[in-house]
Amino acid sequence: MPVIFREKGYEFSFVMFDLNEPMHIHVRSGSKQAKYWVDPLSIAWKRGYRPQELNEIERLICDNEDLIREIWQRESAKKR
Repeated sequence: MPVIFREKGYEFSFVMFDLNEPMHIHVRSGSKQAKYWVDPLSIAWKRGYRPQELNEIERLICDNEDLIREIWQRESAKKR
């Protein structure tokens, strides 16, 4: 699970075996986890996060969307 970036205690990563799905990112902090679809931004599932944490995570995804897209495209191309 390559880490894309870490910020404010959250770790944002991809799972290499599911790069064939629509663009998304996994988030974890401690035992909490979530998966977000990037385009359009929406939550796929969550475990343990409170609403205010989810709002912060969404803001961080938006702030780093260019980086997420760049790395997703690069890693997806490697899998072809």
